[in-house]
Amino acid sequence: MLTQISVAIIAIAFAILVFFLIKTLKAATSSLDKVTQTLQEVQTTIDELSYEVKQTIRNTNDITVDVQHKMKQIDPVMDTVKNLGEALSEVTFAVKQVSSGVVSKFNQSKANTTMKKKEVQQPVVPMTAQDRTFQSYDSVYHESKSSNAGKWLNYVDVAAGVWSKFRRQKAR
Repeated sequence: MLTQISVAIIAIAFAILVFFLIKTLKAATSSLDKVTQTLQEVQTTIDELSYEVKQTIRNTNDITVDVQHKMKQIDPVMDTVKNLGEALSEVTFAVKQVSSGVVSKFNQSKANTTMKKKEVQQPVVPMTAQDRTFQSYDSVYHESKSSNAGKWLNYVDVAAGVWSKFRRQKAR
């Protein structure tokens, strides 16, 4: 009889063990089903995002190509602006030279008037670069009337005056 009771207890214990194992396996199956469903949703979302990312990259590439094309179209304009700057620099330099010639002529005529009053002629030795520039312009302006260089510089003076008037009218 002891063996029969022992076998009955073992059978009952085994039945309880199987019952709880079945319950655990059902819970695990339910969890795995939820994980599978979640993974499918994630896969769907990734597919949708992948399509959108590809579209965004295509649009970015199109914009990049368009910007590069427009930059190539702007290059000649930038070259023109650069050339215009260089030309204006040259014009400014020429006007500066002409104006220093005019100042030199004015200073020389003033000096000549002063020297005539004193009737003492002393050699003028320029001390600064500006004085040397004035002296060189003065020698050109006071050359004989048959010299074309003096006439040319007069034309440059006239052109500088016209340019100045043109700039003033354009500024209005």
